[in-house]
Amino acid sequence: MQRITCVHQGWELYGSDRAFCESVRVIRRACPDAFIEVVLPQEGPIVGELEGIASRIVYEPLWILRRRELPRLATIGMLRLPVAVLRAARRIRSSDLTYVNTTVVADYQIAARLCPKRTVLHVHEIPEGATRTVLNALIRWSGARIIFNSNATARSYALRPGQPWRVVYNGIAGPEQPNPPRYDGSRPLRLLMLGRISRIKGQEVLVEAVRRLPEAVRRRVELRIVGSAFEDEARERALAEQIADGGFEGRVMLSPFVRDPSPLYRWADVVVVPSQRPESLGRVAIEAMSYGIPPVVSRIGGLTETVEDGRSGWVVEPGDADSLSATLARIVAEPEAWRSYPAAAHARYESVFSEAAAAEGIGAVLREAGLACVTESPSAGARA
Repeated sequence: MQRITCVHQGWELYGSDRAFCESVRVIRRACPDAFIEVVLPQEGPIVGELEGIASRIVYEPLWILRRRELPRLATIGMLRLPVAVLRAARRIRSSDLTYVNTTVVADYQIAARLCPKRTVLHVHEIPEGATRTVLNALIRWSGARIIFNSNATARSYALRPGQPWRVVYNGIAGPEQPNPPRYDGSRPLRLLMLGRISRIKGQEVLVEAVRRLPEAVRRRVELRIVGSAFEDEARERALAEQIADGGFEGRVMLSPFVRDPSPLYRWADVVVVPSQRPESLGRVAIEAMSYGIPPVVSRIGGLTETVEDGRSGWVVEPGDADSLSATLARIVAEPEAWRSYPAAAHARYESVFSEAAAAEGIGAVLREAGLACVTESPSAGARA
């Protein structure tokens, strides 16, 4: 029996966590008889999604590069790094393949160099500044086989000569049936924004864009912003105050993180992803398209690979409340102009971003890594 170790830095159920669960499901389908051990830093909501897929789930300390913890990692954290690397190396050596989700799991990347050709690193981040330098150095050092989740992500890194890589778009589980097209202008347009409240996601830009709508148009919009800031309560309070001061008369609602967003997608007509910094792909936009919901996204990072502007959604300039406001006004006023968008959005999801599409690419990577258990056929169009 072949043994596969899957390592993830989180325990919640945000985008990267759900992406990890979906990757493990793809690996399980590709290698149905393998022993798959999942390594997490602690127990959390993600465990319920992995039970029944993983053969075993273990919890152990991981050396994770998080911005808020860098001062501690650079001081007392360095004392436990050698122990973490040795622990990671033992797991890699005892596995036929180790799959590491995201670049911030530093101990496994360092250990991968000690156990050549046994590690696949799935890169979901587009870092900037000093962070890019550190993460790029780790990836090059690891020598691991790389999966990038978009072409935009791949362009952000410089790999070692000969280091194997390919782009595989995230395979996202969708509903059995998409929403029927239903907005005809006779009721308020239902806008939805999902995601962690942070400086990256752009919730405040969206609120300001709605505030700038002409009053008659603003009365024809309902907006739900769903998410939590977790460790940045000041930012969450500031967003709540911005909404309270906006004069929205109850048409803009802020709600905390929900584990299952499907009822929200069933409610929404349009999903907005107004990111201000590069998204590596844009999971929320893809989830929206799986429901037949056209998204409005920022022209930044992998979001431009997700949505076909003027066909399956709309693309606006990042951080530009005026541009976003003008786009929303057109969406409200001209429902006939985008009547074909929901079907086009769902068709794009099915052909490019479904779990079946991702299974082709990930199955090819596993086969290239030498796993004899792989049953999926390689993707013909992927980059090796």
